[in-house]
Amino acid sequence: MLRVLVAATASGRGPRAINADAVAGYTDPATGRGAYAVADGVGDHLLAARAARTAATIAARAAATAGAQVGILAAQQELLREFPEPEADCVLVVAAVPAAPGPDGPTDIAWVGDCRAYRWNGRVLHQLTTDHTVGEYFRSQGIAAAPRMDHVVTTSARTAPPDRIGRASTGSSRGRLLLATDGIVRRLTMAELKSALAEGLTPQDTANALVRRALRAAGTDNATAYLVDGR
Repeated sequence: MLRVLVAATASGRGPRAINADAVAGYTDPATGRGAYAVADGVGDHLLAARAARTAATIAARAAATAGAQVGILAAQQELLREFPEPEADCVLVVAAVPAAPGPDGPTDIAWVGDCRAYRWNGRVLHQLTTDHTVGEYFRSQGIAAAPRMDHVVTTSARTAPPDRIGRASTGSSRGRLLLATDGIVRRLTMAELKSALAEGLTPQDTANALVRRALRAAGTDNATAYLVDGR
């Protein structure tokens, strides 16, 4: 059975002065392969927002052609070329999905920082990414970490060397793929994310609901969701 992809995004500024989150999607016209990116600018200023928009756009285009990791490396090259200011930086997650309509196949995921990717297969919600933060590193070493350490990233689109870019792959691209910034995933539990994804709403209504619920949960950051349904 051939797959059909339906994608939707939603974003909320929350109490921040600027919405420094960005999303981008691109389909390679030659292969039909699709790619989706979510970026979160580091800081509450215009340079962070510009860096996020640039990184998401470049990463999606490159990932659709050559894979998710290549997308992040292309975004890094463009940030370094376009912005001499080191504060023009962001964290980023990218997903490259097989062409649709077309047969099922794996989704390629790459990330830096603490944007996340999840897959809902209709029964189980899987977190596909692991945050690149000081807090997550301490916990991986068996050391307790203060909550503030979860906000200190150890990689970014501007600084990550190739061997520090996170990589993951799904066995199937069917189901629901969620890419989200920390303004959502640090405010909603796995159970709350699963409930939203399992409600059977359209991708747009689901993305809207995730942003709305995150901001209502005393969200203090921008909140952005990119939802891709592989049917």
